[in-house]
Amino acid sequence: MRSKVLNAGSERTIALVYDAGDEVVATLQRFAADQSLTASRISAIGAFERATLGYFDWQRKDYERIEIDEQVEVLSLLGDIALDGDKPKVHIHVVLGRRDGSCVGGHLLQAQVRPTLELLLVESPGYLKREHDAASGLPLIRIG
Repeated sequence: MRSKVLNAGSERTIALVYDAGDEVVATLQRFAADQSLTASRISAIGAFERATLGYFDWQRKDYERIEIDEQVEVLSLLGDIALDGDKPKVHIHVVLGRRDGSCVGGHLLQAQVRPTLELLLVESPGYLKREHDAASGLPLIRIG
């Protein structure tokens, strides 16, 4: 993955370009930690050769894994980065397009890029904080 700062104003914008074979979530998580990101929004397009999505099962309070083992287009990738404790946590949802035009989507748990992923990250000057939600068992953003 390569990165370039596009704007260093009050909201810093960074382009991240992933190459074939790069793993998306772990790489972005490391980048967020290295850059000490505390409140960012993410959008991207590109393609994956494989991915693991998650669908949150409310009864089990855990993600059902959806394995995608085929070339897919990243039609929409949206997410955020917020503090979970004192560390940044990446949270991404994705819609993937299959060869036949059908789509699959969910929480992005991991993905291998092929041939590229073009991601824009906008860092806000403030911070967002996640706190454990007893009802869901998830770390959810709390404002206020």
